[in-house]
Amino acid sequence: MKLVRVPAMLGAGLIGGAAYLQYQAVQAGTYAIDILGRAKDAAVGSATGVLEGAGDIFAQMGRGWDKTRDDVRGVEMPQWMRDIYEGRTESGGGEGGDGGPNEPKQAGVGAAGAGAATVGAFALDAEGEEDDRSEDAAARDDQMMMLTRKMIEIRSLLQTIGQSETLTLPSIVVVGSQSSGKSSVLEAIVGHEFLPKGSNMVTRRPIELTLVNTPKAHAEYGEFPALGLGKITDFTQVQKTLTDLNLAVPEKDCISDDPIQLRIHSPNVPDLSLIDLPGYIQVEAFDQPTELKTKIQELCDKYIQAPNVILAISAADVDLANSTALRASRRVDPRGERTIGVVTKMDLVDPIRGAQILNDRNYPLRLGYVGVVCRIPQESRSLFSRGSANIMSAITKNETAYFGSHPDAFGPNSNVTVGTPSLRKKLIHVLEATMSASLATTSEAVQHELAEASYEFKVQYNERPLSAESYLAESLDAFKHGFKGFSDQFGRKEVREIVKRELDQQVLNLLAQRYWNKPVENLQPKDQIESAQDSLENLPKADPENPLWHLKLDASTSTLTKLGIGRLATSIAAQSLQESVQDLIRTSTFSSHPFAVQAITQASENILRELSYDTSDELEICVKPYKYRVEVSNEEWKRGRDNIAEVLKHELKDCENAHKALEEVIGGRRRTKDVMSFIDRVRNGEVVLEGDGVGGAGGFSAALLQKGREATFLRDRADIIRMRLAAVKSRQCANPANKYHCPEVFLDAVAEKLTSTADLFLDAELLSKFYFQFPRVLERHFRQLDESTLERFAREDPKIRRHLDVVRRKELLEHVLKEMESLRQLEAREKRSSSRGGQDDGSRKRKGWLF
Repeated sequence: MKLVRVPAMLGAGLIGGAAYLQYQAVQAGTYAIDILGRAKDAAVGSATGVLEGAGDIFAQMGRGWDKTRDDVRGVEMPQWMRDIYEGRTESGGGEGGDGGPNEPKQAGVGAAGAGAATVGAFALDAEGEEDDRSEDAAARDDQMMMLTRKMIEIRSLLQTIGQSETLTLPSIVVVGSQSSGKSSVLEAIVGHEFLPKGSNMVTRRPIELTLVNTPKAHAEYGEFPALGLGKITDFTQVQKTLTDLNLAVPEKDCISDDPIQLRIHSPNVPDLSLIDLPGYIQVEAFDQPTELKTKIQELCDKYIQAPNVILAISAADVDLANSTALRASRRVDPRGERTIGVVTKMDLVDPIRGAQILNDRNYPLRLGYVGVVCRIPQESRSLFSRGSANIMSAITKNETAYFGSHPDAFGPNSNVTVGTPSLRKKLIHVLEATMSASLATTSEAVQHELAEASYEFKVQYNERPLSAESYLAESLDAFKHGFKGFSDQFGRKEVREIVKRELDQQVLNLLAQRYWNKPVENLQPKDQIESAQDSLENLPKADPENPLWHLKLDASTSTLTKLGIGRLATSIAAQSLQESVQDLIRTSTFSSHPFAVQAITQASENILRELSYDTSDELEICVKPYKYRVEVSNEEWKRGRDNIAEVLKHELKDCENAHKALEEVIGGRRRTKDVMSFIDRVRNGEVVLEGDGVGGAGGFSAALLQKGREATFLRDRADIIRMRLAAVKSRQCANPANKYHCPEVFLDAVAEKLTSTADLFLDAELLSKFYFQFPRVLERHFRQLDESTLERFAREDPKIRRHLDVVRRKELLEHVLKEMESLRQLEAREKRSSSRGGQDDGSRKRKGWLF
């Protein structure tokens, strides 16, 4: 026995020393990994060889230790010595403070295959770590995570419903001063550096962080639900986005209570709901607003109210009496029933002192304290950034090495809880228990809200279901029905009227250009300017072979036929169609939707533009024969005579109305008559003016003389139209052979021929194709809209938005109740499983179940 005891005692001493060496080795190893991780490809190859060589040495040492252990197992020895050789030197563990669940061991051998989901969440499979939980414990942890996840899903649903403080479930609110290591704790839980960092105050908005455990996921990613940025696998980009969102708050506003929603999916995180708040400050900096300290305290006080769990972060090198987070939590939680104390930077104080802090009785917390060393060794940060790599393994190894090197202070018999894995598990247990306790009252509130929503849905909307898709479908069907009615009423006849009206105006322009009087541009005698009225007065008696009248009519006819009737007729028809579509929009439900108005308008414009190109060219080819010769039958001449008479009457009426409007501007009929009389005397040579009356003449100002010239022009134009209207109605213009004496009738007959050709072609090529394509293009366009666009479209109408809100609220509340029912079934299964498994380990004890 002596021969056995002496080597065993030496072995025990060697193991104690080896633990300390392991801590130092881990520190050095982490430093080396950080450097080698950022090296170039050539350096990586060399470093790989070095690490493999070192791995061979440690592997050889391990094989030697295993052989020695196997040899000694055959020797009968005391239990304490067998524990040494069996590796039962775990550190960590007991509850901290007055309460809290037992935490997982820092090292040990676990049951294979148990608790696959929770292994990653608790970081039990980190390098150098094993899962020491029993199969039953792992199964219970899995069941607990399922419950927590379910409740977090319900909490997210309740957040979307909103409008009531009773419709909420608790979260874990993280508070602490700016130098307490709050960000490091959150990043250690997540396993990534993702929080904003900077020399000045960067966190200016609450960050609602939802961790989602995804065991089968191949990649970790974050997403911002409110921003729609998709899955972000690069956590440096997540950090940049958070920084930009925080810095968007103006410095004059200090901070904002508008939260940032962030979800992180990873197989290495537990299902948790955390809220990160701006850190407390003691004194404002010179460049910070004086009210910053007060605003931070007010924002934190808003979030740390019951039933939220408070995660109070304090640094080990600061006395707990000076902890801002603990002081704030004691104001709202004086008994410490919902506060978890986290003491960071445990490696900066003496281990004995650190254990005393975790067992502090001056600030007792029912949920206890947890000591962590979350910061990655500073020397590895000083040279290279870790980028988007997972830091969970490095932190866990660093903590294991440190706490394991001080078994007296942090060992299994020390009654303290240490390590980030222990903190993760405590958070899951506490959040699940707190949520479960709050679900009973929340269920009652949901049922009450559902009753109110159902009553409103029945009374105001007659239980008529509505969704963005159904509203769009109804609106589109109604619009297409209105368009169908328009297409039945707007056909060839209407196109003919539009084109003929435009060509009548072109005929009047040609008559005014070549036959009628010109505007009175100056005050010169009539004998110095051409008098169109004198020429037209002699037209009924003029020689029919006079080349002047032949030239005038032939030039007018050529201008009319070569006007570009294809483009003119097509453009005015397309414009009329477009105006009609706008009228339909204004009378439809789409009128209150700018998005739909733009989409419909753009669709009609695109179709008409495409059709107009080909239609105008083909129509121009159809009217090409009229450019060379036009023959008019007696019937066509008769219709042209009747039509031009009506056109001249309307033109005469327009001239008379314009003349009356000028009389009001000048100052009455008498004053207008005086000005016109003076202008007539000047034009007849009775009064001689110098300088053309630029500065005024005859007691009239230059502006008044300008208006008088316009009135004189309108009077002469009306006289000419009356004369030509009488000529058109005369017996002479009843005969097509006298076309040179009656140019108005002949030009109208030519316009009628052009119109007949145009309306036939436009009806077949423009209207028919537009009526066929337009509804189908609209159908295809609106059916391809994504869900968010449909929702935005429907909510543009205030009445529809209110209807949708009621329907959506009712459906969400019904869904929440359904989820609560499934949660009750999960809890019932867990309760049955716990009763079969025997006595619980204490971590699942509660005052009562939800239902």
